[in-house]
Amino acid sequence: MKKRLSRDEKLKQATVDIINKMFEIAGHSVTYEDIKDREDAWYQEWTMTTEQNQEWQKWGKQYMMKNFRLPARMAEREMQWTALQWGLKFSDWT
Repeated sequence: MKKRLSRDEKLKQATVDIINKMFEIAGHSVTYEDIKDREDAWYQEWTMTTEQNQEWQKWGKQYMMKNFRLPARMAEREMQWTALQWGLKFSDWT
């Protein structure tokens, strides 16, 4: 039987999962483990398209709703904050 995670452990795991999924969707072979100890602006080294960002936001919203039992609007807002804090820059921004 799996150990039940505390809220803090869930948040840490969510950070890892969401960042890993962002890199996966953007097509980069980077993981959270590669960037976790960096204190520079690592998120500016890689790019994603606006379409990839939308896919990541949609995935993250579902993840937040499922794992934290958030209403849709609140999960969407959390993903917007996540994208603002750690999201990759856009390669096709006009």
